[in-house]
Amino acid sequence: MKKLDGQFHKAFENRIRLGIMSALAVNDTLDFSALKDYLEVTDGNLASHLKALEKEAFVGVSKTFVDRKPNTKYSITMAGKKAFEAHLNALEQLIKSHK
Repeated sequence: MKKLDGQFHKAFENRIRLGIMSALAVNDTLDFSALKDYLEVTDGNLASHLKALEKEAFVGVSKTFVDRKPNTKYSITMAGKKAFEAHLNALEQLIKSHK
């Protein structure tokens, strides 16, 4: 596990991952289609970034069926929330130090 306090986290260096975490931070859950539309990315691109965040245990996944169609919903985990907040705090400190 990487140290998070006041440090940037490598998992959030990509703008798509940052977008995923931002969207999930303000929504309880979002399904794959909603994230794809919000971020304007391809299925494959979104899937690879979600997998990376899942691997870090920053994103939780729930698979269900809606009208016999598979529906995958994503949510931010407690570890994800803490890591994302630490990353945002580090960004804020960087911005403040350059004023």
